[in-house]
Amino acid sequence: MMKRKGKYKKVMERGTERLLSASGAVTGIVILFIVIFLFREGIGLFRSPDVEKGYALYLNTKNPVEQLTPYEIKQIFDSEITSWDQLGGPNKAIRPYRVDDIFKEYPEEEWGDHYELLSGKLEEVIKSDPNIIAFLPQRYAPPVGADIKELPAKNITIAGFFGGKEWLPTATPSPLFGALPLISGTLLVSFLAILIAVPLSLGVAIFLSELATKKTRQVLKPVIELLAGIPSVVYGFFGLVVLSPAIQKIFHLPVGETALTGGMILAIMAMPTIISVAEDALDNTPRALKEASLALGATKWQTICKVVFPYASSGIVAAMVLGIGRAIGETMAVLMVTGNAAVMPVTPFESVRTIPATIAAELGEAPAGGAHYQALFLLGCILFLITTMTTVIAEFVSKK
Repeated sequence: MMKRKGKYKKVMERGTERLLSASGAVTGIVILFIVIFLFREGIGLFRSPDVEKGYALYLNTKNPVEQLTPYEIKQIFDSEITSWDQLGGPNKAIRPYRVDDIFKEYPEEEWGDHYELLSGKLEEVIKSDPNIIAFLPQRYAPPVGADIKELPAKNITIAGFFGGKEWLPTATPSPLFGALPLISGTLLVSFLAILIAVPLSLGVAIFLSELATKKTRQVLKPVIELLAGIPSVVYGFFGLVVLSPAIQKIFHLPVGETALTGGMILAIMAMPTIISVAEDALDNTPRALKEASLALGATKWQTICKVVFPYASSGIVAAMVLGIGRAIGETMAVLMVTGNAAVMPVTPFESVRTIPATIAAELGEAPAGGAHYQALFLLGCILFLITTMTTVIAEFVSKK
């Protein structure tokens, strides 16, 4: 009977080990596939043209301009660049032209499916004026030849994406995918959150572990851990109703939805996690080490700084990494309190937009497989790399 029970126990142990091994392998494979899918979709952006897909720009061949950047195209159609001499051409006023302009003269219903007639009319318009730049669907395109030329469309570049300072993915004729404001906004808000959360959290963790009475600890620790379970939208609402007006009033700002507001909210959200993990790490310091330090004449604070902190350093770093991860990846609360302005931040008192907030706000509107859709996936890749780098640095510091 005993042998049978021992055999049964061994079989159960082996079965459990294999089940756990299979579970770990499946989880690893799933994560790997997610990462591959994320990067595959994101990298596709650099195979997309810098002019809206299915459209092209046409000029009269008498116009010497041969190439325009996406930013210059945007400025032309926004009337920020109004003369060809600003682009290396003659000192003549630019006349932007869209296919809608011809429909104002001749209603679209009159053309029906006779695209060749419409193409001929557009050809006449472009031939008649060398100062026209026409943004047209390629199905209506006039024939390129002696009198009309098509401006070459290049693919979106890595430098343009990471170095661009304007995020206008729905702009026409040329969408702008400048991720620098979003990356800067994410890093600024996360840095502010870490700057606020880490010192306060470590202070609370030291108090709970080393200074608080048993009764105080029994009350405070469950309350702090309970704060970690509050939904982020509740924190966002608190920031929008309480923090935002307070910051606007204190600093005399036009709006209270700023990077500082986002940093403070993220700090409040990250603190319960950092406090809980750091306090557990400090509490695991062997009592014998503390007593030996005190017996040698060290004060309470000297013991904490020279004995407890070094012993618990890996756990404290782990707590900080978890807090940083919460700050970098948070979406809803940041979406509500930072103002969502995709501009380069100069001070913490300006509205910003973060990468997670951008993905959450725009993914539902981006056509699947389009450049905007791919750009959002590429932002996800950047967020993944930032988080990975943070973890690697923290691991390196912990080992040191």
